[in-house]
Amino acid sequence: MAKEIIFLVEEAPEGGYQAQALGQAIFTEADTFEELREMVQDAVRCHFDEPNRPSLIRLHFVKDEVLAV
Repeated sequence: MAKEIIFLVEEAPEGGYQAQALGQAIFTEADTFEELREMVQDAVRCHFDEPNRPSLIRLHFVKDEVLAV
């Protein structure tokens, strides 16, 4: 059983947020960050049965920013 699962979180191009789990086929999206947290928890509960479910979920927010020089 993995103790932790990590999601890469990005702002979606069309608005809202999207999250992709590292090492697992789990993807979810939501309009707000609060809603995304709930969606990620629900996706993890649906993907793993109880004995194999990670005890921690880490959300790693990735943001690209381009600066002109």
